[in-house]
Amino acid sequence: MPFPEIDPVLLSIGPLQIHWYGLAYVAGILLGWRYARRLVANPSLWRNGASPASETQIDDFLLWVAAGIVGGGRIGYILFYDLASVLQNPLRALEIWNGGMSFHGGLIGTMIAMLIFARRNGIAIWSLFDIVAAVVPIGLFFGRVANFVNGELWGRLSSQPWAVVFPTGGPFGRHPSQLYEAGLEGIVLLVVLAVMISRRHALKTPGLVCGVFVAGYGLARIFVEFFREPDAQIGYLAGGWLTMGMLLSLPMVFIGLWAILRARRASAAG
Repeated sequence: MPFPEIDPVLLSIGPLQIHWYGLAYVAGILLGWRYARRLVANPSLWRNGASPASETQIDDFLLWVAAGIVGGGRIGYILFYDLASVLQNPLRALEIWNGGMSFHGGLIGTMIAMLIFARRNGIAIWSLFDIVAAVVPIGLFFGRVANFVNGELWGRLSSQPWAVVFPTGGPFGRHPSQLYEAGLEGIVLLVVLAVMISRRHALKTPGLVCGVFVAGYGLARIFVEFFREPDAQIGYLAGGWLTMGMLLSLPMVFIGLWAILRARRASAAG
């Protein structure tokens, strides 16, 4: 099917352009912030009925997490995917429309922000990890949909009836892998974690929601990488099937499983 006629620029006012991609980040952060406030405002979700953070602290954390996502995401993309080009042309580092952001870099940036913020505000770090993990799928959904609107990060060649002919992907149909990721990393993970929180009282076991998210994202990303075209400047690794996305996601699966086991043991001991 042909790529839908969607202008990646929503609005132009003179030299100022408002892109769908930027709005996706804003929407993800703001909706995640609202969801996080609802979680901490409900004492019944937490062990002993005591929320680990106040709504005011979540408000203060908004700026921290935004800086971690944007700064870490851009630096991560440069280091993992585009270092050679940036070394040749350092100004390319500022061109966020040229390559964009890396989830894994954004994750590292957000973790650093969480560690510093939790220490400064006396918040239990594993509970803060859980709060952020519960809301991240919202941002992932909007971000992947924005990738589709931009016609970037498209998938491998496909003959499926839902294959899309992207403007920059050649004359043949390709997997809309951005939408696969939006569904798995966004909708599925959000629902799974929400059910765990509401019905399984997962927030009363600090680290459990975080572990499920990290492992779940790693598995979802590895699966979608089989349909996603690797970045042209890197290509395939290790004999023509491994991608950088897989390589960065595999440790997440093991770290997530470790976090789940750690959370259960700590809960049983406490």
